[in-house]
Amino acid sequence: MQVARIGLDIAKNVFQVHGVDAQGKVVLRKTLKRDKITEFFAQLPPCLIGIEACGSAHHWARKLTKWGHTVRLMAGQFVAPYRKSGKNDGNDAEAICEAVGRPNMRFVPVKSEEQQAVLMVHRARSLMVENRTAQVNQIRGVLAEFGIVVPQGIEKLRGRLSDILEDAENGLPALARETLADLMEQVRHWDERVAHYDRQIEQLAAKSEPAQRLMKVEGIGPLTATALVASVGDAKVFDNGRQLAAWLGMVPRQHSSGGKFRLGHITKRGDPYLRRLLIHGARSVIATLSRRDDGKSRWVKSLKERSGANVAAVALAAKHARIVWALLTTGEAYRAA
Repeated sequence: MQVARIGLDIAKNVFQVHGVDAQGKVVLRKTLKRDKITEFFAQLPPCLIGIEACGSAHHWARKLTKWGHTVRLMAGQFVAPYRKSGKNDGNDAEAICEAVGRPNMRFVPVKSEEQQAVLMVHRARSLMVENRTAQVNQIRGVLAEFGIVVPQGIEKLRGRLSDILEDAENGLPALARETLADLMEQVRHWDERVAHYDRQIEQLAAKSEPAQRLMKVEGIGPLTATALVASVGDAKVFDNGRQLAAWLGMVPRQHSSGGKFRLGHITKRGDPYLRRLLIHGARSVIATLSRRDDGKSRWVKSLKERSGANVAAVALAAKHARIVWALLTTGEAYRAA
């Protein structure tokens, strides 16, 4: 049995294998338990293995690569069109096997354990921020039930809540005051956790030479730089900067036909976390345009006047993504205009 290409549908406990030979003839269909994966692939001659990019995909890609196999990860949206009938493990594995053999398929870079560890810090920080925001919104909602309206924003709540709790004439029952104090103590706990992860990310950025170079770009700080370095990895897997911007979902969605080009909103593909960081960084640059007069700033000012601040922020974020690609692929330092 000469297996040239395999589609591996991974899960927690049950894995489906679909293999073909060099002529595309099916030579292998097999269901494996998790504890049998090592034994099976360690004995299999090196071949091309396709895996859908999902939970634990990077772990299995690293593991299979150590056994001499060539592993390619693909986004699920690119695999789905190759599924011939209903969705089940066998059809999914067959679709993955077919998709990985396409010469124009786009693949997801395999992340190292170090990259995933850095991204874990970012995910943990995001979770703390979300919990803090939910807690603050809960406090504002509870106060509104007693006719006390606090403006949006964590800082405004911090500034007013102590006065509200000390005001004996606002009608708040003693039990409500005690509960609000406990809720605010939980907010302070989230503040401490966010600050802890911020310090950790700053230390990671200080130790990373690529992140240091990215931080020279306007609107990119330790948070964005470390997330980009860990997520992109080897930027040379992208042919140009536009491919990286497209991977981040910051290029227009096309609906063109018959020689007529119709461009819509951005595609929003890829990692929304990276896209959000780049766009927020671009907004911070736009906020300081009045103090800048270089070529890029004049371009952003002109675009802002024509199309508005939101379009300008996304366009500037896409430009920064292309600059990031150039810095990561060439190893050069950023040269501001």
